Amino acid sequence: MENNLNSNHQHDTEHEEVLLLEEVAIAGKQIILYNDDFNTFDHVIDSLIKICRHDAIQAEQCAFIVHYHGKCSVKNGSYDVLEPMCTALLERGLNAEIE
Repeated sequence: MENNLNSNHQHDTEHEEVLLLEEVAIAGKQIILYNDDFNTFDHVIDSLIKICRHDAIQAEQCAFIVHYHGKCSVKNGSYDVLEPMCTALLERGLNAEIE
């Protein structure tokens, strides 16, 4: 009987681990913002504040990272949460994608 309980507990633990990994995979998306030659710092900062709900300092830091490194992860979350934000960034003329 004890062996069967251990087997069931191990199966439950393995099942829980699989579910956690699936949650991480689902929520593990990010919006990547890419550098371009036509959007101003102010436009990028304003867009990150309004769309991604960054504070001013975070938005400015992301804008500088994009400018100097070519890209920056600006928001993490599930695809369903990120998709409308990414679409709004694209509508503002920014170059962004979900990875």
